[in-house]
Amino acid sequence: MSISTPGGNHSRPSVVSTGKKPAGDRPAAGAKPPAGKSGAKPGGKPGAGNPGRAGGGKGKGKGGRKSIAPVKVSQSRPWGPIALFVAVGVLATAIIGYGAWASFQGSRPWEERADNIADIQNFRKSDPELVKGANHQAGPVEYAQSPPVAGPHNNSWQNCMGDVYDAPIANEHAVHSLEHGAIWITYRPDLPADQVQQLTEKVQGTEKMMLSPYEGLDRPISLQAWGYQLKVDDAGDSRIDEFTRTLRVNASIEGPNALCSQGITATGTTPRDGAQMPQTQG
Repeated sequence: MSISTPGGNHSRPSVVSTGKKPAGDRPAAGAKPPAGKSGAKPGGKPGAGNPGRAGGGKGKGKGGRKSIAPVKVSQSRPWGPIALFVAVGVLATAIIGYGAWASFQGSRPWEERADNIADIQNFRKSDPELVKGANHQAGPVEYAQSPPVAGPHNNSWQNCMGDVYDAPIANEHAVHSLEHGAIWITYRPDLPADQVQQLTEKVQGTEKMMLSPYEGLDRPISLQAWGYQLKVDDAGDSRIDEFTRTLRVNASIEGPNALCSQGITATGTTPRDGAQMPQTQG
């Protein structure tokens, strides 16, 4: 390697040679391109000799890169969160709708709600004389309905503080309890034990409720309130709760304070005549 020294005539310094070729076969700085290697042939257009270099050719030129079209990535929708959101929305709408419906139902008069119970019998409409009440008499009474729902009755009522009787009770005492607003649930003696247990759980410990077997029922279960009756085939029937919720206390013609305590607790179908008991608390 030789290095020029400055002279008096300030001659151009010699080029330092490293022995390496310029990158990419390009001519070194200051060197002239060899004949025939210029960017254009005589008479040709610029860039025609090497598409892919100057001139912007689109083909595969020597040392050029192939143009690549952009790839579009398809993103799938997040169906899981969407489904969950929809389910929550539907559930919320159902809850709000049911709440509004229940509020509307509860605001209606109980008589109207009672009439909407499927297959209920309303003797207050069909036999107004039957449900007048306050008609006390001693001894046995003949009733048009079985079990009876209203009419003349004994001075003493049957205890109806959630009492569950394991034997039939006297109609005359039971009807007096109905007059006080009680619900009397009766069932055929051959009703399966598991269904009797279901009825027991609905009655036991609840004031203005009583349960007893009843001979000769034409359906497995019969519910009585003052002036109303509903007969069903199964203890799981939802109308039992609907009947009880609507008519318990409400069906009383002596007001909500009419007693269910201090009544007859004995079983047997023969009425037990006795002194008149107090009809209201106080």
